Amino acid sequence: MTNPVSVAQVYEWLGEVPDPEIPVLSILDLGIVRDVSVKDKVTVTLTPTYSGCPATEVIEDSVLEALKGRGIDDVVVNRVLSPPWTTDWITESGRDKLRQYGIAPPSRSREIACPQCESLHTELVSEFGSTACKSSWRCKDCLEPFEYFKCL
Repeated sequence: MTNPVSVAQVYEWLGEVPDPEIPVLSILDLGIVRDVSVKDKVTVTLTPTYSGCPATEVIEDSVLEALKGRGIDDVVVNRVLSPPWTTDWITESGRDKLRQYGIAPPSRSREIACPQCESLHTELVSEFGSTACKSSWRCKDCLEPFEYFKCL
């Protein structure tokens, strides 16, 4: 490795790598960074949100670019599918960022709160949103459409 670096420093840099589908979230907010090692080389272990996620390779390339841009040339990105990612891994900060961005964060409740006005008087419009992990909803109080990040 050309530059010695700490695990904490790598995590800090990874916190600046945005999710390509929801750019207000970092890959740390999303909870897909499973491990970082800085022994002989920097190794970052990622778990995609689901095995067919089209953003997986873009995220892996972004991790390589972010670390190589900081002078870390010997980088390995490992993709692991087990245990499978779950929306429970999204950080509280990530959930807040989703709300502020206008996306209702995942909830185990049957009641989905509007991210605009927080009303629970909402309705499902379509199981299909702009990406496979979101569905389309509408608030019956403020009348705003919004997306809901589905629980996986």
